[in-house]
Amino acid sequence: FMAPEIARSVRETGGGIVEVNAAPGFRMHLQPSEGRPRNVARPVIDMLFPRGARSRIPIFAITGTNGKSTTARMLGRILRTQGLTVGLTSTTGIYVNEERVVDADASGPWSARMVLRDPTVDVAVLETARGGILREGLGFAECDVGLVTNVQPDHLGLKGIDSLEDLAWVKSVVVEAVHRRGTSVLNADDEITVAMCRRAGGRICFFSLRGGADMPGFLRGHIDRGGLALVREPGPHGGDLVIHDDNDRHRLMRAAEIPATLDGLADFNTQNALAAAAMAYAQGVPLDAIRSGLSSFTTSFEQCPGRLNVFDSHGFRVILDYAHNPAGLRALGGLIRKMRPRHRRIIGMVNIPGDRRDEDMREMGALAADYFDEIIFREDPARRGRKPGEIVTLLSEGALGAGFPADRIRCILDEDKAAHACLDTAQPGDLVVLTPTDVEAMWGQVLEFRVKRAAEVEAEPEDQVRLRRRA
Repeated sequence: FMAPEIARSVRETGGGIVEVNAAPGFRMHLQPSEGRPRNVARPVIDMLFPRGARSRIPIFAITGTNGKSTTARMLGRILRTQGLTVGLTSTTGIYVNEERVVDADASGPWSARMVLRDPTVDVAVLETARGGILREGLGFAECDVGLVTNVQPDHLGLKGIDSLEDLAWVKSVVVEAVHRRGTSVLNADDEITVAMCRRAGGRICFFSLRGGADMPGFLRGHIDRGGLALVREPGPHGGDLVIHDDNDRHRLMRAAEIPATLDGLADFNTQNALAAAAMAYAQGVPLDAIRSGLSSFTTSFEQCPGRLNVFDSHGFRVILDYAHNPAGLRALGGLIRKMRPRHRRIIGMVNIPGDRRDEDMREMGALAADYFDEIIFREDPARRGRKPGEIVTLLSEGALGAGFPADRIRCILDEDKAAHACLDTAQPGDLVVLTPTDVEAMWGQVLEFRVKRAAEVEAEPEDQVRLRRRA
């Protein structure tokens, strides 16, 4: 900074900045051309990081085949009830509290480092996907709580990952990075995830939907030995979420009290809630804060884009969900079956990424045949090496092989046109299930369709009057 004189304000004399040094000039002090060197770095570091001051923030790392994004958002919601500023990475972007600061697929190490560098963030919730781990690692040296939601046969045959065991080894690095005073949270209902307890760091916590008479024996033994576990015990409206810790039992809440479970019908979101609650509890979050966070978590597009978003403004119901692999569609299908008595027909738009195996595509088609009355198969614009029409052909083969009638299958390659066909086909009392790639564009299309329908209904009487006048 330069000014004519320092005795008077620059507002009077004028002045200007001619150079900005992003880092202090230590070299002249550490290696002076004359005189004694002085360690000027020490007092600077002492000022920035005083003894006893916090120099790390808690890190929650989440991986698994399905459920990562929803669980991360549930956990973020819980932590915000504590007044904490939450930095969250996910496939839909980087968020600081509820503000999206980066619009991208942000589930890799670069995104994690961005959150950890942000001085406004009190706690990091990091969705940690397979691709980023293989490409660059984790983006952090260790974490306080690590979670593996499940390991399902997806992405096989890609980047040297050819088996479920290979995939499990990749995802297990998250719980291996848990420090010795931290907690590894594992899905007790997924055998290959349970096996990770031999490599996981810190205390082991299991979560399970099978908290009743069919509780696995190893989980019962874990609880009897004073281990930490969160389970769903059977009961009305989806049952109760219960914490077992050090031979004490704490009832957390009823599953139906979590809006995201749709009155306890959506088992996969009950499972996600158990996982999120386990991570929060392991880090010392009070039970009331966990209850408050989960009871205020919905499946609205604003809170959880592309994950079980439900819209009822058309005269028929629309579900928007990212179910993009057989395991995801199977979980969604369990909910669809429970909802079937309430709906006349169930219409589905189904897709699978082009880099999945042929057998995965056929399985996806067969599953669709099991859940829907009418199916529209589509493709992503980026077919990942597939020829146009190849994906929908394999999906159709799966559905036809399962005995689904050919006259109730349509193949529309374009995502927007396929979604419009589903919405346009629907009648009052139907359920339309859309599995999008571009979740925001699809959300916009659903809203625009609703507005269009409303405009048509409002215009109809006037149009009829005009026609009668012309007659």
